[in-house]
Amino acid sequence: MAKAKSIYTCTECGGQSLKWQGQCPHCTAWNTLVETIAEATPSAGANRFSALAADGRVQTLAEVDAVEVPRAPTGVAELDRVLGGGLVEGAVVLIGGDPGIGKSTLLLQALAHMSTAQKVLYVSGEESPQQIALRARRLALDAQAVTLLAEISLEKIIATLKREQPKVAVIDSIQTVYSEALQSAPGSVAQVRECAAQLTRYAKQAGTSIIFVGHVTKEGTLAGPRVLEHIVDTVLYFEGETSSSFRLVRAFKNRFGAVNELGVFAMTEKGLREVSNPSALFLSHHGQEVPGSCVMVTQEGTRPLLVEIQALLDEAHAPNPRRLTVGLEQNRLAMLLAVLHRHAGIACFDQDVFVNAVGGVRITEPAADLAVLLAIVSSLKNKPLPGKMVVFGEVGLAGEVRPVQRGQERLKEAAKLGFTRAVIPKANQPKQAIPGMEIVTVERLEQAVANCW
Repeated sequence: MAKAKSIYTCTECGGQSLKWQGQCPHCTAWNTLVETIAEATPSAGANRFSALAADGRVQTLAEVDAVEVPRAPTGVAELDRVLGGGLVEGAVVLIGGDPGIGKSTLLLQALAHMSTAQKVLYVSGEESPQQIALRARRLALDAQAVTLLAEISLEKIIATLKREQPKVAVIDSIQTVYSEALQSAPGSVAQVRECAAQLTRYAKQAGTSIIFVGHVTKEGTLAGPRVLEHIVDTVLYFEGETSSSFRLVRAFKNRFGAVNELGVFAMTEKGLREVSNPSALFLSHHGQEVPGSCVMVTQEGTRPLLVEIQALLDEAHAPNPRRLTVGLEQNRLAMLLAVLHRHAGIACFDQDVFVNAVGGVRITEPAADLAVLLAIVSSLKNKPLPGKMVVFGEVGLAGEVRPVQRGQERLKEAAKLGFTRAVIPKANQPKQAIPGMEIVTVERLEQAVANCW
């Protein structure tokens, strides 16, 4: 019997190599090549995306009949926000997250809502129908119209989809599905790539919206090759700390809506509950004003959020002072401290600096620069900032305070939550006064420091 030929496949990009190497020659990632059995290309694989184009006729863009894509609401408002308004017919969504974070719970709740108006199918490769029924009973869901299928064979799943013709199908999870045309085990790079491609092809042909549940690696990224993220239309990440009851759903790719949208949920005994006012999660409730605390308005997609930035400075007892951040970029903190010293004359070279974004939120936009610096100055001087004040603005290396996007929406959100004063870049000054809010505009960092005390 001939020995099966083996090749080495990259778990990041899906590239193949005849021998093992420490670095993938295709994407230059380290230690990502794993040994797999060389698979013969299935006959359907070469034509897997034929449904994406109606025919081979070349046409101009003006000849294309572009119509607005209708959306089907999932019944979960925060999930609809992340998706861009709902599910699009024929769209393929990939949602990933840590084990036990609540992916299956969220999708079961969504299917229970959608089953009242359309046919839905839940394909489970990890749980039995009895376990899913017990979860639905525990969550008090009206899921009598939700159809279940416990199967991991790709061919049987596609046959069931063709027979039942649901409008929405959930595959939980894509790593458990295998194709009989391939010899490798379920979860391997070849199996995940081929199964996702075949199911995507069916979704485009039949107009069925399919949601994949994906596993994540210890680094927090979706398991399997990166090509999986390129195949699907939308990529969602389910985030949250096990010690906290709050969960965040982020969109990192969306062909039918905006990216970087944020959905906020609270895990309860009755499942995931939508949080209508997420700004309250990221604001601490102090009995009195405390030093080192500054409230900023960040933008998550189209949603403005108020987040409290906390800073603590302590005298360094080591030759190299510590610079630690939680929820913010650490390298940017070092740059901001240099700007503070150079242009405002406030030195922190003998201080340990700790900065935290309350609530576990991650802030990646530079609009947090001014709030971080004012919180640092407040902690260093041991003087609290004025109450009911919000701050936002980017700080440049020359000490200038630069404008940020959607300044008007940020101010309106702060005013709605009862804030009465705002320190913002001069270029973000609103054209019309906002009732009940005093606007202080600054052009330089030293002006912001002088106007806050």
